[in-house]
Amino acid sequence: MPRLAEAFKWLHRPETIYEAKKARRRLAFDELFFLQLVQAQARRRANEDNPGIEHIRTNELIRPLHQALPFELTTAQGRALREIYNDMSSGRRMNRMLQGDVGTGKTAVAVFAMLLSVEGGRQACLMAPTEILAEQHARGISRMLDPLGVEVTLLTGSLSVRSRREALESISNGSTRIVVGTHALIEEDVAFDELGIVVIDEQHRFGVKQRMAISDREGRIPDVLVMSATPIPRSLAMALYGDLDLSLLDEMPPGRMPVTTSLRSTDHRIAVYDFVRSEIAMGRQAYIVYPLVDDSEKIDLLSAKREFERLSSEVFLQERVGLIHGQLASAEKDSVMREFIAGKIDVLVATTVIEVGIDVPNASVMLIEHAERFGLSQLHQLRGRVGRGTEESHCILVTEPGEHALERLRIFRDTSDGFEVARADLRIRGQGDLLGSQQHGRDPALRFADLLVDEDLLVDAQSEARAIVAEDPELKSADHAAIQAHLEGLYKHRLEMYGVG
Repeated sequence: MPRLAEAFKWLHRPETIYEAKKARRRLAFDELFFLQLVQAQARRRANEDNPGIEHIRTNELIRPLHQALPFELTTAQGRALREIYNDMSSGRRMNRMLQGDVGTGKTAVAVFAMLLSVEGGRQACLMAPTEILAEQHARGISRMLDPLGVEVTLLTGSLSVRSRREALESISNGSTRIVVGTHALIEEDVAFDELGIVVIDEQHRFGVKQRMAISDREGRIPDVLVMSATPIPRSLAMALYGDLDLSLLDEMPPGRMPVTTSLRSTDHRIAVYDFVRSEIAMGRQAYIVYPLVDDSEKIDLLSAKREFERLSSEVFLQERVGLIHGQLASAEKDSVMREFIAGKIDVLVATTVIEVGIDVPNASVMLIEHAERFGLSQLHQLRGRVGRGTEESHCILVTEPGEHALERLRIFRDTSDGFEVARADLRIRGQGDLLGSQQHGRDPALRFADLLVDEDLLVDAQSEARAIVAEDPELKSADHAAIQAHLEGLYKHRLEMYGVG
């Protein structure tokens, strides 16, 4: 790699294409190195400055659970568990992200991690963003752990006074070892006996202070495992979450039936409705998703509220139709989702409020109107709401003609791999402002680096940045004075933003 002065010379007056390419890669490396340096410092503060817990594995619970599973763990799950166990046994605080597509088995991995904490006599908790999702996790984890005699306690805001009091008492005296809940877990009257690990599901749905409140407690600071079902390319994950260690679940369990995805024009809407009716006649359920809650004077798009009225009165006359959107109160949203889960609603008209988390195995159709208005990763999250059961499932994209939109949607139609979808989304939408508020376009901090083609540089930059921070955490040595000055000049404002997540 050329020296910096040589790189500038080659960039402005290259004699060959080779020189121009080499110059760009040198400047790209510098950009990625300083980005990783910021994150390496944040990672060290989180992992090294706070002493961790050295968990002891006895296999008293882990082995029986492994033997009782009705399925084999995938290679990716096994790899992630080795990484997590190594972290938790090291005495260094774990701060790890577990990232995987819908259905790759993140919860199973999290349960094994929580059992390692329990084997050492400590507690474990899982925090979910909604009560329905917390209840879903509590039921699923209870089914796994009941045969082992491990009790799971649920703590949410809607518990009765008596149930809440009993839950708080069992948490504080340590009689319950695994707790599943919502933001109710961070309220002041919640006191754990000895918390060993915090698992945060759909971590982007929580504010920074909420995430800190559950993990920063008196005594030994627990390990943290954050889970995300939004696949993003490894390079972008490293750029965004370089302060976290990363475990990827990039493999589907065998036997999972892929969702059939199809494109339909608005001219075929009646035929699509007929198909939805035929699925409901076989006892299944469907989602119909719209980009807007209400009609807009600025853009000519169908809205959930108006279409709910039309579909109820003109299209699905014999079917039970429900409506859910972000403007409803939380209690109303919960009520509608519970009815859908219970099979009391056949067709759920919705906005993207339903894109994360809830498992409805009987739902076999995801119909998305104005599909061209959604990002590819958002479409993939919506598609992940179906295909949870044993029946064949379908994702139908209804879109207005338009060559650019069709190109994007064909990419989505032709792959079910969330990471492939995310790479295409990154290529189309741009890198965005990684540390600021801009959502699309190239990151102003990355004028030369391209995360799609420079992953090898990013790996090298991360390795070098972490090595320097391990040797000189605050960059105080004379050898690193120039690096420190350049870092502050580049990221003074952004460092403040990054410091709070």
